[in-house]
Amino acid sequence: MSKAPLSAEGLQNRFRTNYCGLLNRGSEGQKVKLGGWVHRKRDHGGLIFIDLRDHTGICQLVIQPENVGLFKAAEGLHSESVICAEGMVVLRSDETVNSRIASGAIEVVVSSVQVESNAHTLPFPVADEVPTSEELRLKYRFIDLRREKLHENIIFRSNLTAAVRKYLVDHDFIEIQTPILTSSSPEGARDFLVPSRLHPGKFYALPQAPQQFKQLLMVAGFPRYFQIAPCFRDEDARADRSPGEFYQVDIEMSFIEQDDLFQILEGLFKHITETMSEKRITQYPFPRISYRDVMNRYGSDKPDLRIPLEIQDVSNLFVNSGFKVFASNTKEGYCVKAMVLKGRGNESRLFYDKAEKRAKELGSAGLAYIQFREEGPKGPVVKFMSEDEMAALKESLGLANGDVVFFGAGKWEKTCKIMGGMRTYFADLFPLDRNELSFCWIVDFPMYEYNEEAQKIEFSHNPFSMPQGEMEALESKFPLDICAYQYDIVCNGIELSSGAIRNHRPDIMYKAFEIAGYAKEEVDARFGHMIEAFKLGAPPHGGIAPGLDRMVMILRDEQNIREVIAFPMNQSAQDLMMSAPSEVTLQQLKELHLRVELPEEEK
Repeated sequence: MSKAPLSAEGLQNRFRTNYCGLLNRGSEGQKVKLGGWVHRKRDHGGLIFIDLRDHTGICQLVIQPENVGLFKAAEGLHSESVICAEGMVVLRSDETVNSRIASGAIEVVVSSVQVESNAHTLPFPVADEVPTSEELRLKYRFIDLRREKLHENIIFRSNLTAAVRKYLVDHDFIEIQTPILTSSSPEGARDFLVPSRLHPGKFYALPQAPQQFKQLLMVAGFPRYFQIAPCFRDEDARADRSPGEFYQVDIEMSFIEQDDLFQILEGLFKHITETMSEKRITQYPFPRISYRDVMNRYGSDKPDLRIPLEIQDVSNLFVNSGFKVFASNTKEGYCVKAMVLKGRGNESRLFYDKAEKRAKELGSAGLAYIQFREEGPKGPVVKFMSEDEMAALKESLGLANGDVVFFGAGKWEKTCKIMGGMRTYFADLFPLDRNELSFCWIVDFPMYEYNEEAQKIEFSHNPFSMPQGEMEALESKFPLDICAYQYDIVCNGIELSSGAIRNHRPDIMYKAFEIAGYAKEEVDARFGHMIEAFKLGAPPHGGIAPGLDRMVMILRDEQNIREVIAFPMNQSAQDLMMSAPSEVTLQQLKELHLRVELPEEEK
């Protein structure tokens, strides 16, 4: 079990005087009382051995046959029963020392046992990590939490939260709790609504994030705010996102520039990595990669930098090519991309067929490639390319016999994403170091994008970010060329958080929204309270909110977020243990002035 920071101090009561996992050679000769769960029980020729488990670990109890009543009581114990045992700590013989547990050098010869709770048959075992359905694990989560790995994950989460809090307090941040019942924000994800009994027909909303409150705290004069904040969004589950609720380390700072926030966050991640794990950070300070550059090189704005593959632009090689598929994609807004796999040019046909199938799943019409072999280049596009183009390609990409190059061509963003998907697909060819943390900042996100379906310019990310160049950029630049002070922090292909330097000036805000097609009156109607606050003296400020659940996932090598949350919901946003969501009584609905109208298929 976890090495929990506990001691026996203050435990002088009738249940226990010591913890199981803290007993050691120095405890020899002590008379102790222990309380815990029966982890395992073994009958060895007249002696009964019990592995007693508590929060700190396991200790072996020995029950001798001389005490007939005690021996008989021990024989009737079931696994996971709760007992309190009293006895003497003795050293084990050298040949029986168990080096796998902290208390493995000693055992306790029991003189008395009190059964506090005799457990019935469990739905699944705790001591043995047998495969168990997720439905059963979530229904009996309180039993699942007794299992060693999950138990340690929750302890680690607690320790991580404490470390984050201490780091931020030590750097002059002030912890402030913001409201849980607030107003609905239809511009974001889907809200969880709470009907008001006192105000019939009106609703509170659970906060999707404390965004507006933390900005208002900057206006209120608090220079550095943080909160381990619960957030609520009515959205579908993913492996790295819990449906319904999650926690984030919410941070906001005033009178800062982008690099000031980066320095704080990098220091925080360095601190928790070095003090709480055996992992190592690849590069510190974290590299900064522009949005345009990261899409060109990795095909994703959340790249796993451990994968030793980069995408390269070869559009210039095919401007005058006779191969029209490539030549037609060298104009503005289009591209021809290439990705080289060194030493993979002699793979079987099945290898390329599977790769092409994946490319089509990603939205490509196919997957062009050239294998460079001793006998000459081979592949479906070789016949369309001239010798000069082939030579230029080899020189530009540093190709050698035994290599293979894959191509993508089309609209810039779509082609980048398809090639990025193939980069991730090929990641399995390379052994990635699980102890390596490759953090990076993605910066310089475009402020606007063009919606071809609606035929209009829209905000591409956060409309409340400060545009780079401020008002001058909005008035003089083409909108799609304007970047914002927006940034993401990414680790091993997982986005931990987005953040921004905020737009704290109403004049710039009105102009930014005007470019996206919003009239001043509409902006006032939707965001009037924020603009009013900014008119009354707002400092420049910015922030970020890395997800606590994802931080624990990365440091604990977990692939599913439910493994780092004490009481998670299932994929369908149901709490199987508490049977939530559930129906309520007609009286409750009446008090809230509500009536339930079910969809036809559920009536």
